[in-house]
Amino acid sequence: MDYPGNLFVVAAPSGAGKSSLVKALLELDSRVQPSVSHTTRAPRGQEKHGREYFFVSEQEFDAMVAASGFVEWAHVHNHRYGTSKKAIEERMAQGADVILEIDYQGAIQIKHIFANAISIFILPPSWEELRSRLERRGEDSPAVIDVRMKNAAIEVSQVDKFDFVIINELFDRALFDLKAIVHSQRLKYAAQRRSRAETFKALLAP
Repeated sequence: MDYPGNLFVVAAPSGAGKSSLVKALLELDSRVQPSVSHTTRAPRGQEKHGREYFFVSEQEFDAMVAASGFVEWAHVHNHRYGTSKKAIEERMAQGADVILEIDYQGAIQIKHIFANAISIFILPPSWEELRSRLERRGEDSPAVIDVRMKNAAIEVSQVDKFDFVIINELFDRALFDLKAIVHSQRLKYAAQRRSRAETFKALLAP
């Protein structure tokens, strides 16, 4: 089904700056709304239930999977993450642009369900910089960082499956690129026909 709102799907290896870029975009563009995913991992830092994620038990996650409550879900770093289909559809039906931060597996799944979804992959400028960012974050042990780097190699190999690619070397430039993608998508003919249906109906009436 076509909705007046757009769906943006952003994926990246851990440490590439995806969350920071999306957060900055949300602060600048009130038309973009986040979709809060469910996860079986524990909260990190200042994260709160219902804001960054819905933190649920393995049993609660299993129940949602059984009820087909997720548009996608995947195992990432030994935990599970899922996106509620109902929540996305409700916001898009109201005309909001929804943005998802998810693993590349989930991004590919969503493209099969929401044909008009716009997929964006965030790349680090180099492997050395990616490791440095993970170390500066101070949240993971060296062993966990090694795992994240190995996973990053797998994730980056899927970049050709995405519509847009942003190399996050300078944050301000990467944010400009993200804003440009969002704005350009809104101006596409198909997107305009969905979001301004009444205007087109009046202008093209015989």
